[in-house]
Parts: sequence; structure tokens; C-alpha cells
Amino acid sequence: MTSTPRIRVLFDEATLAKRNDELAKEIAAVEPKDLLVVAILKGSFMFASDLLRSLHRVGLMPQVEFVHLSSYRDGTTSSGQVEILRDVQSSVKGRDVLLVDDILESGRTLVFAKDLLMARGANRVFSTVLLEKPNKRAVSIGADFVGFTCPDLFVVGYGMDIAHYYRELPFVGVVDHVDQEPDMFGGA
Repeated sequence: MTSTPRIRVLFDEATLAKRNDELAKEIAAVEPKDLLVVAILKGSFMFASDLLRSLHRVGLMPQVEFVHLSSYRDGTTSSGQVEILRDVQSSVKGRDVLLVDDILESGRTLVFAKDLLMARGANRVFSTVLLEKPNKRAVSIGADFVGFTCPDLFVVGYGMDIAHYYRELPFVGVVDHVDQEPDMFGGA
């Protein structure tokens, strides 16, 4: 018999909602032109959707695109290689782009995405991340807009997962206890 992981709330729903509204005001202050929001899938989907509603409330009318990049696949540590699993469909030429990602850890994914969009002719590429782990950087990059600094813990919820589980949680939580389940955590 296996037990379910205990998940401790790190950032609750109200805290996330308040910070999204603050981030939207910070983003609006840079006066983006012809804004295209590009959400990096899969982990950012909940953050991106809430942030988009907050951007609307501050008067911005961005278009939205998605890119699916991965350096993790089914693991819990980065492979170090970023792959494009789904590319942006719209032209970014001459536009301001806001990359939205769930977590800035090694920085490889964000550098890859930013370089890709600049090479395609974006006017400016800004980045916003829900969580930043500043001591985990493998490359030199910082996000333009950061929701929260995150302790060096494995987090789930609010779009983030462990082996595709727990994305649906309405908060960001920390897995405090896991009994290895073969089908969920890659075999034990």
C-alpha cells in the first residue's frame, strides 16, 4: 500500500491573485506595444490565464500564443537540453513579447525562448515568472517580472507538476512526503 504525498501550501490562492494583479500593473508600466503574450507550456498555463485576466483589468489587450518547451520530460531534474515540442504560430516581428513561465530555475528554457523570439524579429522580449529560485541558475538571466522568490524546494500546483500530477491544485505547494509509487514517479 502506498500513501498520497502530503502537500504543504506555500502560496495560497489569495496571495497568487493579489500578486498577479500587481504584476499586471508592473507590466503595463513598461507600455508594451502590440503585445503578444507567449505562455511556455505546460507549467505556466494557470499562471498565464490568471495573469491575462489581470492584464485585461489594467487595460492591456494582448494577443496570446503558446510555446511548449521542455528540458525535464518526465523527470524532476533538467536534462540541460531544451526542445521545442510546440512552436509559436504567430509572427513576432516588430512586436513586444511577454514570455510567461512558471519557474525560473536553471534559466536555460527562458534564455532559449528569449533568444528564439529575438532572432525572429521581436521588438522587445520581456519575461515574467511566477517563481524564481535564484541560487539554481546555470546560465546568466533574470526575469523582468517575478511573482515570488521560491526556496529551493520541489513545488507543485497552480500548473506545476510532478510526473504530470498536481497541476490542478489552486495553490503552489511543497511536496513534504512521498512514498515512491511506481507508476507515478518512474518506478521504485
